[in-house]
Amino acid sequence: MLSRSSFTSLVVGVFAVYVAHTCWVMYGIVYTRPCPAAAAGGGAAGCVWPYLARRPKLQLSVYTTTRSNIGAESNIDLVLNVEDFDIESKFERTVNVSVPKKTRNNGTLYAYIFLHHAGILPWHDGKQVHIVSPLTTYMVPKPEEINLLTGESATQQIEAEKQTNALDEPVSHWRSRLTLNVMVDDFVFDGSSLPADVHRYMKMVQLGKTVHYLPILFIDQLSNRVKDLMVINRSTTELPLTVSYDKISLGKLRFWIHMQDAVYSLQQFGFSEKDADEVKGIFVDTNLYFLALTFFVAAFHLLFDFLAFKNDISFWKKKRSMIGMSTKAVLWRCFSTVVIFLFLLDEQTSLLVLIPAGIGAVIELWKVKKALKMTIKWQGLRPKIQFGTYNDSEKKTEEYDTQAMKYLSYLLYPLCIGGAGYSLLNVKYKSWYSWLINSFVNGVYAFGFLFMLPQLFVNYKMKSVAHLPWKAFTYKAFNTFIDDIFAFIITMPTSHRLACFRDDVVFLVYLYQRWLYPVDKSRVNEYGESYEEKPKKKAHRE
Repeated sequence: MLSRSSFTSLVVGVFAVYVAHTCWVMYGIVYTRPCPAAAAGGGAAGCVWPYLARRPKLQLSVYTTTRSNIGAESNIDLVLNVEDFDIESKFERTVNVSVPKKTRNNGTLYAYIFLHHAGILPWHDGKQVHIVSPLTTYMVPKPEEINLLTGESATQQIEAEKQTNALDEPVSHWRSRLTLNVMVDDFVFDGSSLPADVHRYMKMVQLGKTVHYLPILFIDQLSNRVKDLMVINRSTTELPLTVSYDKISLGKLRFWIHMQDAVYSLQQFGFSEKDADEVKGIFVDTNLYFLALTFFVAAFHLLFDFLAFKNDISFWKKKRSMIGMSTKAVLWRCFSTVVIFLFLLDEQTSLLVLIPAGIGAVIELWKVKKALKMTIKWQGLRPKIQFGTYNDSEKKTEEYDTQAMKYLSYLLYPLCIGGAGYSLLNVKYKSWYSWLINSFVNGVYAFGFLFMLPQLFVNYKMKSVAHLPWKAFTYKAFNTFIDDIFAFIITMPTSHRLACFRDDVVFLVYLYQRWLYPVDKSRVNEYGESYEEKPKKKAHRE
C-alpha cells in the first residue's frame, strides 16, 4: 500500500507529466514544418505552394438557401457581395436576410460562402473555394419569468402551462453572426506530410509543374454564442446577419480547428449546447496568451481540487472528537453547499462549475454525519438513526458554538427574510421553486460568510486553531485565488462570482488567527489528540 505522501507525490508527478505532454502537443499544433525542398531553395518537387502568393484579384460572395447541396444558381439568394476583396483588411457588415417560409416553419437555412476570382460567377470559376454553414440551430427556448404575486389570472395560467409544454420541444433559432477567416501566410507545405487538420480545408490545383493550394476559407464556429441566438417566429420575414472577416495565421487556424473539434466532441459526449457555449466563451472572449494562462490555471485548479478533497476526507475520516470544531458551521456549510448546487442546477450553469459543486455537496453531507456522530442501522427496510454522545470538552465547544449562533441570529434572520420578501415583490421568477432557491442562495451568498463566525468565535474562546484541517485549508486557499481568476472567464451568476471574493476575506481572517494563536502542543490537534498524551521519554541523568 502506498503511503499518503507517496500517493500525493505520485499524483503531482502524473500532473507534471500531463502538463508537459500537453505543452508538447500544443507546440505540435501551432508549429508546422515547412517543405524542406522549398526551405533549401532546391526546387518545387514534393511541395504544395500557396495560390495567394500570385496575388489574384478575389471576390467574396455570401448566398443563402434552404438546401444543403446546390449545383446551380437556382433557389439561392445573394445577401453579401464584396468586390475587390482584400484578404489583409478586416471588416464587419450587417445585412438583412429574407427568411423563407420553410425556415419559419422550424426549418433550416444555410449560408454558402464563396471566395472566387473577381468578375466571375462562383459556379463558373474552376478555382473558387466555398464553405457551407447553417444559419439556424435547434434549442429549447428559455421559459419566460413572471411576477409571482401580481402574476396572472386563471386563463393566463392555462396559457402559460400550454406554452411551457410547447417550450419542452426545441425550435429553430437564428444565428445572428457569421465570422469568416482566410489563412494569409505564404506557407509552403510538404506534400508528403500535410497536417490532417488543415488538409480537409484545402483544395489543390496543378499549375504547370507545381501543385498549389487555393485560399483556405474558414468559418469560426466558436464565435456562435447562445446569447446571440434569436427565436424565429412564423411572422418573421427578415432577420439581421452580421458578417465579419479577419485574416488568420496558420498556427492560430490549426489551433482553432482543434478547439472546434474539441467542442464538438463534448457535445457528442452529452454536453448540452449551453455547456459547450461556456467552453466557447473561454476561447472566444480571451486572447491566445490569456488562454494559455487559463489552461495552466485550470490544470492547477484541478490538482488543488483533488488534493483538497483528498486531505479533507482524510481529516474527517480520522476525526474522533469535535473539540474545537463548530458543529453549527459544519451544518451551515452543508446546507449552503447543497443550496448552491440546486441554484446552479436551476440556472443551468456550465458543467465546469456544476460538477465540482455537486461533489462538494456530497462530501459536506458526509461531514455532517461525522460531526453529529450519526449511525444508521437498518431494521428491515426502515432505517434507524442514532446519535452519539459528547464528552465534557466537546460540550464546552458546543456551548461556545451556541453562544455565537445566538448573537448571529439577531442579525442574520431578519436580513434573509427581508431579502426574500423584497425579491418576491420586485423580481420576476420562473416558478415558486425558483424564487425559493434564489432566496436561499442569495442569503448564502450575501450573508454566508457570517456563518463562518461561529468557528472564528470558537477559535477565539479556545485560543487555538490546531483543531482545523490546515492542509485542506491551504489547498482550498489556492483554489480560492484561482476562482478569482475564473470569475472573470467562465460565465456564472453574478452572486456566485461575488462569493468567490467573499471567500478571500474569510481565509485571511483564518490566517490572522493562525498567526495570533501559535501551535501549542498541550492543546488537541486535528485528530482530537494532544502531543502531551503520548508517553514521554525519561530524561537522561547527568
